[in-house]
Amino acid sequence: MGLVDAPNKVPEQQRIYQAAYRAHQRIWRIHPRSNMYLRPYVILLWGSTAATMYAMGRRIFGYSTWFSSEAK
Repeated sequence: MGLVDAPNKVPEQQRIYQAAYRAHQRIWRIHPRSNMYLRPYVILLWGSTAATMYAMGRRIFGYSTWFSSEAK
């Protein structure tokens, strides 16, 4: 059975994480796949923030839509 005979990778992973943590690397950046998870998150975070600020700025100047050139 593969699950019972599987090697225990916990000590190896623990050494990797502890060494990176001692080197002052953030815990969410240690895993090899962290860029795959963080890159879309950061793009969505900053993109939605920029879109919100753009729409808020247009609203302040009296435009009620994203692209309209006529102010109310």
